[in-house]
Amino acid sequence: MELLPQAIVDGILIGGIYITIAIGFSLAYGVMHIIDFAVGEWIMLGAFTGYYLNLWSHIDPMLLLPVVFIVFGVVGYLIQPLIHRVISGKKGNPVLMGLVFTFGLALVFRGSGLTVFGFYSHSIPAALARNSFFFESGNFFLTIPHIRFAGLIYAIAITAILQYILKSTDFGRAVRALAQHREAAGLMGINAPRIGSYVYGIYVGISAMTGVLIGCIFSITAQMGGEYTVMAFFVVVLAGMGYLSGVPWAAFLLGLVQSFFMIYFNPSYTLLAVFVILFTILLISPRGLFGRGV
Repeated sequence: MELLPQAIVDGILIGGIYITIAIGFSLAYGVMHIIDFAVGEWIMLGAFTGYYLNLWSHIDPMLLLPVVFIVFGVVGYLIQPLIHRVISGKKGNPVLMGLVFTFGLALVFRGSGLTVFGFYSHSIPAALARNSFFFESGNFFLTIPHIRFAGLIYAIAITAILQYILKSTDFGRAVRALAQHREAAGLMGINAPRIGSYVYGIYVGISAMTGVLIGCIFSITAQMGGEYTVMAFFVVVLAGMGYLSGVPWAAFLLGLVQSFFMIYFNPSYTLLAVFVILFTILLISPRGLFGRGV
């Protein structure tokens, strides 16, 4: 029982990372109805961008997050029209075409990453990674690394900002209108392709920033994308496809499951446990934990 508080705290900290991986993914799906299989590769590219910017400039990677967001936000904004053209064709299923196109992007990015960055793993040195909070009382002992705590604060901040934008700005109302009924929103004068470009740019920027944060906590490789794509998909499906408010709860649930398996059970069965939980919940509620997904 001495390890229970540490398991809970670790699960919450892992959940914070999963929030930042999945929340942009969920937003993009809600507006564009795209299942983006390139989410892990955007994270990988953001991680290596942060790594090399830190290597060349010696600026702390946490200070580079806005730069990475802007760069990849512009990239996402420019790529989205290509995706829109693919999914808006008269032939084929739009969701399937978007999935195939982003899967192709993922393969291109992964191959390019292996060619440019190689097979070796790297880590991004951050000042926050050097220290931790320590709490001790009798048999009770708790450790919270500063960098992971910063990741949790980052996840909460991103979630709060997105919720504010969606609920309190004209742009957010346009985004929600597109998510609810694309044709009706178009009749009301909302420029769906332009809003979609902004949303995809925000999603790619958030994913790239998350890659930098992950690089400060774990090692990064050019092949890391697949793992994070799977976790993003699990979180979004568990929360309910397109239901942004459910993402934090689903992320914390999966983070706690992973933490408990790493401490009390065999860590190699973590992914199996996550899949069983996801499968069971979807049998009971096909639209996610709260029954609000698409």
